[in-house]
Amino acid sequence: MAEDLRSRFTAAMKASMLAKDAPRTSAIRMVMARLKDADIAARPAAEQVPEEQIISMLRGMVKSRRESAEMYRTGNRPELAEKEEAEIAVIEGFLPQQMDEAAMRAVVAAAVAEAGASSIKEMGKVMAVLRAKHAASLDMAKAGPLVKAALGG
Repeated sequence: MAEDLRSRFTAAMKASMLAKDAPRTSAIRMVMARLKDADIAARPAAEQVPEEQIISMLRGMVKSRRESAEMYRTGNRPELAEKEEAEIAVIEGFLPQQMDEAAMRAVVAAAVAEAGASSIKEMGKVMAVLRAKHAASLDMAKAGPLVKAALGG
């Protein structure tokens, strides 16, 4: 089995500290702090949040940094935008490889067939199938328009 994300974070933290890579160490510390907060929030129900939730958390962190970088560029603060983009690169290093356009179209077509969906009203069923089978490697925000198109919406 592949190494889980928690142990990858720890190993990356040790490596970046030994390499004296302060920006990378800072970004990884931020990820680990966010994960610890998520674990604490999930405490009554579970001891630790599952991998899928960690991946979702990482995607959210990337999204917010992209928005910040865009605002910094608009506000003529390229140095701050570069810092955000460096953090994005570190965080994305922990995310599973995303599907390309052709692979996304193929899994959407398979999910439509599996769900037996024939109209846009059944989009939720198709999205549920996609989420269940491909949550880690499929960007659901990009899959939505493909599902709509496949259902004639």
